[in-house]
Amino acid sequence: MGRIIGIDYGLKRIGLAVTDPLQIFASPLITVSPGEFDNFITGYLKTDEIDAFVIGYPVQMNNQPSASVTYINPFIKKLKKTYPEKHIYLADERFTSQMAFRTMVEGGVKKKGRQDKSMVDKISASIILQSFLDNRSDRTENNKQK
Repeated sequence: MGRIIGIDYGLKRIGLAVTDPLQIFASPLITVSPGEFDNFITGYLKTDEIDAFVIGYPVQMNNQPSASVTYINPFIKKLKKTYPEKHIYLADERFTSQMAFRTMVEGGVKKKGRQDKSMVDKISASIILQSFLDNRSDRTENNKQK
């Protein structure tokens, strides 16, 4: 079983998170620029197997896609074309940046560390990925109970 990569896509930075080999929990991995993403994933695939990508998808409060999809959709299209054998899942990313910031505060990260936007991005990716894993687990449990 391969790992799953979580992606918090931004125009300046892409936060990445990864699951453990059993796909139970997510951990922050790294933050890269959009220009570094392809090389990073290519290198990562040389050492670790990836089963899927989970991409944070910006949705408004009315459940409609936000304006940010105009730059995320081309990224998703390119990812699908480059890795057609990999599953790509979209996950609601509402409030993940605020949740990441709160996680940093509760974790005792000093003010200077909380200003590091790259840290916020990879923690956001981790929250997106863990939420996906938790929801997948809940669906599996609900199906077993039927």
